[in-house]
Amino acid sequence: MSDSQPLSILYEDNHLLGVEKIVNVPTQADASGDMDMLSILKEDIKVRFSKPGNVYLGLVHRLDRPVGGAMIFAKTSKAASRLSDAVRTRKFEKTYMAVVHGTPPAKQGRLTHTLLKNEKTNIVSVVPEGTPGGKNAILDYYVLGQTDKLSLVQVVLHTGRSHQIRVQCLAMGCPLYGDQKYGAELNKPGQQLALWSVSVGFPHPVTKEHVQLISVPPRKFPWSEWPEPLYKSAATQPFV
Repeated sequence: MSDSQPLSILYEDNHLLGVEKIVNVPTQADASGDMDMLSILKEDIKVRFSKPGNVYLGLVHRLDRPVGGAMIFAKTSKAASRLSDAVRTRKFEKTYMAVVHGTPPAKQGRLTHTLLKNEKTNIVSVVPEGTPGGKNAILDYYVLGQTDKLSLVQVVLHTGRSHQIRVQCLAMGCPLYGDQKYGAELNKPGQQLALWSVSVGFPHPVTKEHVQLISVPPRKFPWSEWPEPLYKSAATQPFV
């Protein structure tokens, strides 16, 4: 973690740690060997609370390496178990914003596909329903704004498949801005993927009260094409 990317804590108590995931940092350790969010946060807790030995931090959900935004971690095994159960029972709400190329076929809609991940290439494809290994993927989208060539869309996930938003938007004919893996013909090398976790909501694992983490994208192109209040209102009150 560099000085230009300070850790932003969105929520914290004895059970949970909510942060803004840093762009281009893996959620957890991977083959790259690069520093990851889980390790960064464990070290941060160790230093801030002067904790000796290993620090427990449970991973509840993941964000792709290029994606930034709201993310929750569990500070106890009980909290991790209950949050995982919330994910399983679909009481865990995930709202994203994405900038896509072109114009979606409708202002709002639901995308349903069967996705299959190639573990060797880490590429996810849309396949016919009933394909062995294929998983059902559902999301709702709402077009918040448009320019000549780009659209800003809000996405609410109903399933949590690998690369789901990126692949389903490509299947819709609107690949994400900056996506080198699913839209290389429209994106230039070095462009940052325009996908952001703007809201994560769930019942608190102990108090049962509703917790919502909010994070808005940076004021950089292409996000800067639309006014900041639009992001804040869409994050707190999903349109879809």
